[in-house]
Amino acid sequence: MKRNLKAILAAVTLPLVIAGTLLAARPAAAASLTRVTGFGNNPTNLNMYIYVPDRVAARPALLVLVHYCSGSASAIFNGNGHDYVTAADRYGYIIVVPEATRSEKCFDVSTPAALRRDGGSDSTGIMSMVAYARQRYNVDPGRIVVSGFSSGAMMTNVLAAEYPDVFAAGSAFSGVPAGCFATTNGSLWNSQCSGGQLIKTAQQWGDQVRAMYPGYTGRYPRMQLWHGTTDTTLAYPNYGEEIKQWTNLHGLSQTPAFTDHPQSSWTRTRYGNTGTQATVEGISISGVGHQLPMNGQIAYAISFLGLDGSGVTTSPSPSPSSSPSSSPSSSPSSSPSSSPSPGGGSGACRVSATVNAWNNGLTENITVTNTGSSAVNGWSLTFTLPGGQAITGGWNATYSPTSGQVTAKNVSYNGSLAPGASTEIGFQATHTGNAAKPTAFTLNGNACTLS
Repeated sequence: MKRNLKAILAAVTLPLVIAGTLLAARPAAAASLTRVTGFGNNPTNLNMYIYVPDRVAARPALLVLVHYCSGSASAIFNGNGHDYVTAADRYGYIIVVPEATRSEKCFDVSTPAALRRDGGSDSTGIMSMVAYARQRYNVDPGRIVVSGFSSGAMMTNVLAAEYPDVFAAGSAFSGVPAGCFATTNGSLWNSQCSGGQLIKTAQQWGDQVRAMYPGYTGRYPRMQLWHGTTDTTLAYPNYGEEIKQWTNLHGLSQTPAFTDHPQSSWTRTRYGNTGTQATVEGISISGVGHQLPMNGQIAYAISFLGLDGSGVTTSPSPSPSSSPSSSPSSSPSSSPSSSPSPGGGSGACRVSATVNAWNNGLTENITVTNTGSSAVNGWSLTFTLPGGQAITGGWNATYSPTSGQVTAKNVSYNGSLAPGASTEIGFQATHTGNAAKPTAFTLNGNACTLS
């Protein structure tokens, strides 16, 4: 076991240490990560840390942020999880950070006790931390979410599986399906699973989760899954097995309802609800190993988890019948020839925009609704970016130019908007300090109301 654990520690520690070194230089907020003791039932002697921003929302969300093998609460807080912290300062949510204390600093997602609701291992202690935070900070019970990296991603899957009545959503970076790491000999390492050799049907993976909380018939959390295609520590086939598991738990087909490429090396698939907060979402990143999350990715997770205050999407985007061949790349200014020309049905419109920002970058999600009485067949949405912002890539529209007054044009699969219909577009951009969203939008030359 120790030899295998050393292998994973060697694989993950260097990139995470580098990320932590780069991010540690950021100015500290007045609020700080604080150790909590005596928080409740804690059978495996985990440490609990909590971050409460200076300005807490009246009904805050709660994020459980779970570290990787060899990691610690402070390492993930100051390192590759720090974008969650800066977002907490902005949106006023609480962060609970469990810390493993066993020698390898990995979480138990392997033993029979770990894979049973209230079974008496790490997940039991983490749920005591959740209960502690809920009792003291007026947490919104509908916005308790979990995210983690590597060992923390495996725990994210396990917590969502065992406590589906508590967690609304999860975002797992480089993990494995819940129960994949199961062992019966006391070891915390499962080589067959880590190597991507444990292949099951969607029903088998779903049944493995249902056995963790027998008799439960309610809904399961929405799940976002990230994986690099060249990951050799927790091999890439685990990504597909995770998708099988969570689509089965939600009663969904494994055929995506929507596919796009937010960045040139990403393939994003959505199942069920096809908007920003899809029922299940997978992001496969070409040519990347066991080093997620990378710069900017947590912004997407924040939107998916609803930590930006957006809640659960109730108006899904239209779902194309196949993957759009015109998905935007790093050159957003080129318009595909298949896009319809704007015209027809240029009536009233409503736009909502949400920005998630970090150091010198941001993503902006825009929902456009046709509030007129006739259909729009081909559209152009015009807006002005604040000074210092420049678009580097986009999705579900083409963008030209990349700064100043920008026009976003529909692509081949979303050009028609029936009365009352919505479409969701978005982009990633750099900024020089002003991360605000545009103050006005026009659709086919008509001013839109903002919501």
